[in-house]
Amino acid sequence: MNLPGIILVTGTDTGVGKTITTAALAAVLRGTGRSVAVYKPCQSGAADGDSDAAEIVRLAGDVTAETGIVLQEPLAPVAAAAVDGTPLPSVASHAEIIGELAASHDHILVEGSGGLLVELDSDGGTLADLGSLLAAAFVLVTRPALGTLNHTALTLEALAARDLQVIGVVLGSWPVIPGVVHHTNRQVLGTLQVRFLGALPERASELSPADFRAGAAAWLNGLPA
Repeated sequence: MNLPGIILVTGTDTGVGKTITTAALAAVLRGTGRSVAVYKPCQSGAADGDSDAAEIVRLAGDVTAETGIVLQEPLAPVAAAAVDGTPLPSVASHAEIIGELAASHDHILVEGSGGLLVELDSDGGTLADLGSLLAAAFVLVTRPALGTLNHTALTLEALAARDLQVIGVVLGSWPVIPGVVHHTNRQVLGTLQVRFLGALPERASELSPADFRAGAAAWLNGLPA
């Protein structure tokens, strides 16, 4: 499978399915015999039991998983760190850790927090800045619902303005019973200049890990061969 060594997974918003998409990408890559590491620069919401890295390992299986910093409140990283009274690692320090992981794995999947321009450190560094430092490629996760076309276009424009490579777009949660708006949005997303990688079924995380891994390649059937 012809995918870059470092892939950053971002979204048009929070709650669009970045974690599940990252898990599905990891499962597909593991299924082809590649070694995979997952890195989450900033994990917030730990007080509520949130751990994206643990969820990815549960669903995808044998992958390395690391988190840069764990924050208690379910807030954006800067706000959550302020509540916790703890400093945030710099974007450069995240890049260093990712580089170390890349030395011992075929692929590194980096899951952002919220959208592309959410600040990850106190100097205003974002996932876009991290991508620039790493010369990495992005997967953009979006919703199927109303409003997604504008949010997708804005994020793709921001990536293009920074000369950042985009592997493609994923619908992070495809409804069990899609309506007209879902079908028309999917059709339009399939006509973009970037590749449409596929759609993950709603509640995919509720499948057994075995069923999740078995289904991942079919869901992401637009990945480069």
